[in-house]
Amino acid sequence: MEEKTVIQSRPPKSPGAAGILSLIFPGTGALYNGQIAKGVFYMILFAGLITIQTHHGGQPFKGFLLAGFYIFQFIDSIQVAKAINLSGSGAKMAAADQGVPELVPSGSIFWGIALIVLGVLLILANFEIILYDTLFDFWPVAVIVIGLKLVAESVAKSKNGR
Repeated sequence: MEEKTVIQSRPPKSPGAAGILSLIFPGTGALYNGQIAKGVFYMILFAGLITIQTHHGGQPFKGFLLAGFYIFQFIDSIQVAKAINLSGSGAKMAAADQGVPELVPSGSIFWGIALIVLGVLLILANFEIILYDTLFDFWPVAVIVIGLKLVAESVAKSKNGR
């Protein structure tokens, strides 16, 4: 008996089409790739980011946030289309696309705490509990704290003989 081989003339998902759709309107590239929940989430997130652009204060941060999201979802839709094509062709997918990776302990919780504090301060400023003007008057404190952390790590390393 003969074995029939199926030759696929076109990949199931076009990365170019996914990218163009996501440039036209964020979230449509994910919808094209079959990721309905992700596409709807991206559309809602995009609408929210557009809405906050009209509120006073927070610029240029809000503009950078919108631009970053726009670029991210463009790249993401292209990468997902490529991963779908790879998995459809039987090729092994990259390790990053195979699921949730194991967490690697980094040894320091400083940056996690710093981001949490920054997030709390920005939320308080959004609810006008503190003012953005007052918040940004104290940005040198963040530089001082980071410097103190670096000095403390250096001293600890020298005491350990590293």
